[in-house]
Amino acid sequence: MDPLKQKFQEKSSELKANIKAMLKEHGGRKVDEVTLNQVFGGMRGVKSMIWEPSQLDPIDGIRFRGYSIPELRDLLPRAKNDKEPLPEGLFWLMLVGEVPTEEQTTWLTNQWTSRSIVPDHTFKALDALPTNTHPMTQLCVAIASMQTGSVFSHRYAEGMRKSEYWDATYEDTMNLVARLPRIAAYIYRRTYHNGKHIMPDISLDWGGNFAHMLGIEGEDFKSFMRLYLTIHADHEGGNASAHATHLVGSTLSDAYYAFNGGMSALAGPLHGLANQEVIKWIFRMLDTLGTRRPTKQQISDYVNSTLASGQVIPGYGHAVLRQPDPRFIAQKRFAEEYIHDSETISVVWKCFEVIPPILQSLGKVKNPWPNVDAHSGAILVHYGLTQYSYYTVLFGVSRALGVLSQLCWSRALGFPLERPKSVTSSWVTEYLAKELSVN
Repeated sequence: MDPLKQKFQEKSSELKANIKAMLKEHGGRKVDEVTLNQVFGGMRGVKSMIWEPSQLDPIDGIRFRGYSIPELRDLLPRAKNDKEPLPEGLFWLMLVGEVPTEEQTTWLTNQWTSRSIVPDHTFKALDALPTNTHPMTQLCVAIASMQTGSVFSHRYAEGMRKSEYWDATYEDTMNLVARLPRIAAYIYRRTYHNGKHIMPDISLDWGGNFAHMLGIEGEDFKSFMRLYLTIHADHEGGNASAHATHLVGSTLSDAYYAFNGGMSALAGPLHGLANQEVIKWIFRMLDTLGTRRPTKQQISDYVNSTLASGQVIPGYGHAVLRQPDPRFIAQKRFAEEYIHDSETISVVWKCFEVIPPILQSLGKVKNPWPNVDAHSGAILVHYGLTQYSYYTVLFGVSRALGVLSQLCWSRALGFPLERPKSVTSSWVTEYLAKELSVN
């Protein structure tokens, strides 16, 4: 048994025993109340699932196993001569709750390299699609095609014991995560670069190799890709892609099916597709204003006109956060250090100064601050990755780290099929009538 799997088995077995004892004594205790606004409003804020890798704090932002993004930048191992954390280190942390050593992180990099061979039929499936197929559709096709090699599916068909579900899921997770950069880069090159593919460089780490296969050279872009893949990796369990992965996985569908469910959710405009909407909005603004160097007053006027027309400002606001998104700040810090000549990034920073006060003045916005999507597009454009429809694929490669870590935990802890109770609107009307008559 490999060292990461061994450590996960020890951690999960201990927690499973603790949970069993806790539920035996306290399982009937109430932890929350549900309002009709939550019933009709997408179950927002209802505490109804366990998610081990991360938790979202309204002030500090996302915490991975208790560590904030700034803390992880200092604690996680890095590539040689780089200042950004390696995503491999974050995966180790999310899976077993411990900050890995450099040796452990190198071991994981080597593991993913050894598992990264993509089946030929996956490339054939992609090549059968029109090149103008949306990149997220291509990603979902590729993931589904690899299900033929699912360790969980094969072992389940052979009569695998429940106590072994986590082991097979771990193997699927490691294989799937290892292959994602190769698949995602293949999609990018076939869609936007006439199928001129770039072979992997196995001397590089997971994120660095992804940057290499995209065809965007330079150590600073490799550094940004490591940062990007780290900060987008998870966002607790309630977001749509995480929840969809969890829901599908709760049926005992394997990691390929479950992750594909999550990617279908990520492709939605109200979730992962939002990252391309921000940069499109910025360029529409610049085209309307007729300048690439707008003043703060010009930006303010355009923002006000956008709001007056009933539209929202993409990249601003968040369902939970009440401060600027630390993921935005991490990208801003990166740009301040590495990028000094981008008009587009300068506009992003001016928006950061202009937009929050405007939204605050409305008196209705709980969080006027930028979220992660407000900055990433401008940096990608700077490096030449201008194909907006591809941005969500980058997001998806990163999000695999968190949602598949949790899938391992769900199997190890024996979580049941997710099955919330639904009611009809007529039921609600009758319920209210009874309640009001009593009171």
